[in-house]
Amino acid sequence: MVVLTLSGCLAPGLVDTTRPSAAATVTTNKLAVPSPCTGQFTAHDLDHITTAPGEIVRLFDSNGTGLAVGDLDGDGDMDLVLADLAGPVAIFWNQGDLVFTKTSVDLVRRARAVNLADVDADTRLDIVLTTGRSAPIWLRNVDGANGIEFQFAPLPGVSAPAYAMNWADLNQDGRLDLVTGSYDAGMMVEMGSNSLFADNAGVYVYIRQPDRVAFEGHRLATKAQTLAVALEDLNQDRRPDISVGNDFDELDGYWLNAGPPSQPDWQAAMPFDTISHSTMSFDWGDVDNSGHLALFTTDMKPVSQDIDTLAQWLPMIQESYTERPPLDPQRMENTLQVPGAGGKFQNLAYKRGMDATGWSWSGKLGDLDQDGFLDIYVVNGMIAADLLHYLPTHELVEANQVLHNDGTGHFVPAPAWGLGSTRSGRGMSMADLDGDGDLDIVVNNLTSPAQLFENQLCGGESLLVDLRQPGTGNPFAMGTVAILHTSMGDLRRDVRVASGYLSGDAPRLHFGFPQGTTLDRLEILWPDGTVSEIGDLSAHTLLTATRSDD
Repeated sequence: MVVLTLSGCLAPGLVDTTRPSAAATVTTNKLAVPSPCTGQFTAHDLDHITTAPGEIVRLFDSNGTGLAVGDLDGDGDMDLVLADLAGPVAIFWNQGDLVFTKTSVDLVRRARAVNLADVDADTRLDIVLTTGRSAPIWLRNVDGANGIEFQFAPLPGVSAPAYAMNWADLNQDGRLDLVTGSYDAGMMVEMGSNSLFADNAGVYVYIRQPDRVAFEGHRLATKAQTLAVALEDLNQDRRPDISVGNDFDELDGYWLNAGPPSQPDWQAAMPFDTISHSTMSFDWGDVDNSGHLALFTTDMKPVSQDIDTLAQWLPMIQESYTERPPLDPQRMENTLQVPGAGGKFQNLAYKRGMDATGWSWSGKLGDLDQDGFLDIYVVNGMIAADLLHYLPTHELVEANQVLHNDGTGHFVPAPAWGLGSTRSGRGMSMADLDGDGDLDIVVNNLTSPAQLFENQLCGGESLLVDLRQPGTGNPFAMGTVAILHTSMGDLRRDVRVASGYLSGDAPRLHFGFPQGTTLDRLEILWPDGTVSEIGDLSAHTLLTATRSDD
């Protein structure tokens, strides 16, 4: 282990060099020796099955549930939290070497989204859940008589029903704020149109109060069919904007973070010429290492156009078809919104080879083969007795899709990687779960055991990065941008709470690169706009940078 303290000196790069510097203490630890490579992922079943409350799966239980990844007990290993429609939330405590101990949290059942966020800023990741029928539920991470316990607690001021959510410091005050969206169609089925919660549906921004764990809410939309919320910077002004992905005919919602930093003025916008029709998932990243973020959304479009595939899809499409209004921007396919000249976005999903990945749910970006470029993994499939009544077992069986980035931001299928599970995945996240430096994958399937995919691809190296801000309202530095300058180019990663579909991300950043790549320096743009620079980097290392400002 190596510890050193560096001041935030700056060098030319993607970060604004006029910003003030920040001191950081750096600790490094070597990663575990990887197991022998096989050229593919190895699947492991987890002792968890998400099931529907009834005997058969109907809309909207067919939407399944999410999961999250993060270090809940502070031992350095990534733990797993999986939701269930019929049972309690399950925690898989990572003991190392892909050995997990399962416990259940009986305080909440029928959870949907799972986020891990340090709500009370005590340097412990808490669990926050949605049910779709009520306001988000906070399970506070505290010391108990027999170790860690999770205490049920309200989020004061957060009252609207939520299906999807995300967290970020929206007003640059150093505290995490919350954005939620309701799923009105599902709520009407479960609770009826006369429900008191239905009157409070829609999209909300909740700003954390400065002196206590309490929030002040602002309603952005009175109705929603929200499946995903992204808090990424759409207009490159280094402030998080709001993207809300809606199901059905409800247009996705986009709001730009305008006004003074301390008092955002949320301006509705439509930055894209075309959008997905039923946006299931958001992720964002620099897919061509140009320094610009692209926004990836998933939708429903068959991978193949052969007769057998179309025979399974067409009855459902015909039953749900509605006439589209003129100039409708919605398309039933994935999108990849890539910024071009003047900041105008272009949907390049079709040109880049990733417009169709089946009935897609969680789709995420990650450098799976550690060649320095972000790949894509999408889980898919559908089970619904009322919608797919014409299919055996009422299930559209599809193989999950993994797409390899060819180094230009274009994508090609990589079936040899062994990620083509047909278990009807819903929530999904990527993280290094065995400490060897590469990205593993965990999937919460519907009516089948959850799966962990161990990465045993060959080639490449990595640098893992943890960022910490002790003594602040955002100890895990959510919203930080880190840029690794290398001999192959600049690699950008963002710390965020959630992405994909109902799924929480680990705050640990993964940089992959080819063997022999020279690592020049790591630039860190903290959420408050200050910058740290770290040199003397080594591959196959976990680097922890902790703010140490006086």
